[in-house]
Amino acid sequence: MSLEKITDPRRMRHWLGHMETDYRYTLGIAGERFLNEIKENARIMGARCKRCGVIYVPPKMYCEECFEKLEEWIDLGTRGEVYTYTIAYVDMDGNRLAEPVIYALITFGDAYGGLIHKLGEVKPEEVWIGMPVEAVFKPPQERKGSITDIKYFKPAQ
Repeated sequence: MSLEKITDPRRMRHWLGHMETDYRYTLGIAGERFLNEIKENARIMGARCKRCGVIYVPPKMYCEECFEKLEEWIDLGTRGEVYTYTIAYVDMDGNRLAEPVIYALITFGDAYGGLIHKLGEVKPEEVWIGMPVEAVFKPPQERKGSITDIKYFKPAQ
């Protein structure tokens, strides 16, 4: 933090080069439990507010509506539906992908929120809003406690 007060913008200084930053992002209690449920049990969990009934996915510690502590965790199953989607034809560096990647916001019943994830086993022209999908998990020995422990969502039968 600079303690120098700059009153004339023409006197501002700058540094050339790179400034290294180190930081650590923690999942928090709810995030860690959510990802552990995916890793250990292949379950997608939500948290329900006992006061107003709102179900959050991913779970939170407190209700955004009434600020009640969320202590009831519920299994939402592995099925949801496509709320919206987009199709990526280029990677993050602007290079053309060999195969397009479909990303979707998956919702779970009446739960508030959802998961943004890849769709698989479906062609871009076959995807539709409202399409029922189910999670495809990595084998248990490959899971690491990450959202990518869900390989993708595929059309539900």
